[in-house]
Amino acid sequence: MAEDPRLSRQEAESLRHARELEGHLSWLDAFTPAALGVLAVASGIYTYLGVSSLLDDTGALSFFAAVAYSVAVSVAIFVFWSYLMRLLPAVRTAASRLGLLLSMALGSVAIIAMSSWLNAAALAGAAAVEQHLARTVQDYQGALETAHFNALSAQALGQDVSRVRQSFQDLSAQEATGDLSGFAGRGAVFRVLTQKADELVALEAQIATLDEPIAQAFAEGNAILSRMRALTVERGPVEARSVAFSEEAVRLAGVITQLRQLSAAPFVERAASDLAASVVLPELDGTTGAIRDGQAATITSVLGVLGQRAETLRAAAAAVIALPPPADTTYTPISTADAVIRYAGNFVPSWAGAIAIDLLPGVLVFIVMVTQAAIRAGRAPIAVENSITLGELRAALAALKDVEALEQTQPVPAAPPRPAPQPPVVLPGRDSAGGGAG
Repeated sequence: MAEDPRLSRQEAESLRHARELEGHLSWLDAFTPAALGVLAVASGIYTYLGVSSLLDDTGALSFFAAVAYSVAVSVAIFVFWSYLMRLLPAVRTAASRLGLLLSMALGSVAIIAMSSWLNAAALAGAAAVEQHLARTVQDYQGALETAHFNALSAQALGQDVSRVRQSFQDLSAQEATGDLSGFAGRGAVFRVLTQKADELVALEAQIATLDEPIAQAFAEGNAILSRMRALTVERGPVEARSVAFSEEAVRLAGVITQLRQLSAAPFVERAASDLAASVVLPELDGTTGAIRDGQAATITSVLGVLGQRAETLRAAAAAVIALPPPADTTYTPISTADAVIRYAGNFVPSWAGAIAIDLLPGVLVFIVMVTQAAIRAGRAPIAVENSITLGELRAALAALKDVEALEQTQPVPAAPPRPAPQPPVVLPGRDSAGGGAG
């Protein structure tokens, strides 16, 4: 470029910088549409995979529906970003630029709604479903452990029952030797004590019979949990594993229900309530009135102690019953798209990649905007006639020569013929000289 001597050095540098940027943009424009096309096609492929995971039918109609949707998404992305890449950098007023920026924001939201979440489902759908399976295993494990803990807490009531039973047996032994009522033998007081001791022995034996079923149920539940964990990390299609996982979940739910039913706390509470209420008082068999009075007084004391021990046992059973029950856990099959949305926080990189493949052209739009602004800033203070390049001048001169040559080759149109002069009109009664009548 031959610099005009009227340009300052700063203006010449600005003009040179602007032309350099224009050259770069011209070079980049050569492959930018192809790059947009590649991004749009890639997004369409992942969109197709996401749509296919949502369609239950695998027939030809579903295939063409998924293809049509993915093609529409690809075309929409390509056209949308092509419009913005051409128009947004070219507008100059603030109102026009703001309107196009709002349009870009609205279009970006629409692209995320129709494509990005399906891309994320294709990228991380299987992993999200596996995350759902793993979370369900944790829930079932917590429910199983809670049910087992409650069952073991109920089994611990056997020790309370054993202590109460032992106290009545000790009292009956004291009564047999005469240390309780003062009268040795196995009379009415002894029979009351042994009656309640025998009831507690039966209750204790009933509680002990639940030890083995509880242990077996807990072992079976752990075995089911192990199979469920293996299905979570096993290779193969996640849909088939989800079916097997659902079957195991049903079995485990039955085991948890069984553990809840094996709790001894409810019938211990009922037995404690009956312990003091159902006392069969024997006939006083003392030989004298003093002995019978002593037996009556001792039985009254025994009944008071019996009521206290029964209340203590009932309170212990009520505390076990009041323990938090296992959480109601039910496995619900979930699609890959729903799993990605539900566990989005665990798959931030996949979401970022799915959104970036759709919105990356927006960065290119901003780059072109900044570059075009720099070009305009470099050309703004320079007049048009001072910014013309030598090539542009040659092109203008060549165009001018073409116009002149075209004018020379075209024939000049002939002038229209002039009309012939008309003879003068002679009026009757007048001579040619214009004299009057004689």
